[in-house]
Amino acid sequence: MSTYPLKAILATFTKPNARKRTLFNLAPIGGISSSLVTLFLFSLPLIEFAVIFNPVVFNMLGIAQSIVFFIVFLSIVMIIIFLVIWVINKKVLTKIAASWDAYFPNVDLKMVLSSGITPYKDFYKFYAPLHSLEEEELHKALIKAFVQMQEENKDLIEAMQKDRSRV
Repeated sequence: MSTYPLKAILATFTKPNARKRTLFNLAPIGGISSSLVTLFLFSLPLIEFAVIFNPVVFNMLGIAQSIVFFIVFLSIVMIIIFLVIWVINKKVLTKIAASWDAYFPNVDLKMVLSSGITPYKDFYKFYAPLHSLEEEELHKALIKAFVQMQEENKDLIEAMQKDRSRV
């Protein structure tokens, strides 16, 4: 299992000006770029439209069946899009989890990426001014940022620990 550079790890789920990313990016760790996946996902409904509403197929089906097929296949395309995004995000998390734990052993990556209320909900606000730093400086600055986030949200951390200890 290889350790990825911190900037590569952060590039998989952040952009300097973005607050959250829906589709993680495999390109920094040797996979497919999220822009190519996005282009593919946006092209699926257009390809479906071109296949169903071309003159040959449209004349065979007629207008009513073409519309029904389009709607049915569009729901299948939406399921495919959901599954592709889920698989890519899961694959990114699996690949970077060990490296993340090497850099930040006390910080749960899933909490950082969560859109809910976590001690690290302000991660993107802290990361935005730091993204241009070099690797070592970035690592030190992020450690300080995580400590500051934990201090600001210590009531939430204590409540989460109490909840875990009850189970």
